[in-house]
Amino acid sequence: MNLKVEEAAKLMKKSPQFVRIGLQRGILPFGTAIKRNGRYSYYISPEKFQEFTGIVLYQKEKENQEGK
Repeated sequence: MNLKVEEAAKLMKKSPQFVRIGLQRGILPFGTAIKRNGRYSYYISPEKFQEFTGIVLYQKEKENQEGK
């Protein structure tokens, strides 16, 4: 699963550009930016994002797993 740049930015209360540049420069450790044909493609790991920011992404899913 991949967290979209826009979603990550909204959760962090930052702009999408902040997240993109952070990934491009390797400053944000929860994903990667790969440049191909002059354009960047982004991957954000939901698990690493949650670990780095402390923002819980899938509370409902966690509650279901704990109840089993």
